[in-house]
Amino acid sequence: MSRNYRFHNPKAAYFVSFAVVEWLDVFTSNEYKDILIANLEYCQRKKGMEIYAWCIMSNHVHLVFRSTKEIFPGRLLGDFKRHTSKQLVKRIKNNTQESRREMFLATFSRNAML
Repeated sequence: MSRNYRFHNPKAAYFVSFAVVEWLDVFTSNEYKDILIANLEYCQRKKGMEIYAWCIMSNHVHLVFRSTKEIFPGRLLGDFKRHTSKQLVKRIKNNTQESRREMFLATFSRNAML
């Protein structure tokens, strides 16, 4: 996931786009999309993320948001992405029904996602 965002105005709305490592099609599963959505909802309720639009694609996400609290947008987005990726990896590890489990985990570990 890219880390080259520039947030010059902490109160402005921003469009960001971020991809799963090596563009893996993780979000073809509703189980994994639900994790992402639950974390967006948590950030709305608890962290002051105001979401204007979002789109989950099979391997990346588009998001238009702003921070309504004193949390800088880059920090808010970083916290969201870090927490979401940890939950996804944990769910994939425990999902014995996932046919691509070994490939996902090998790719994530190669890219220091674990």
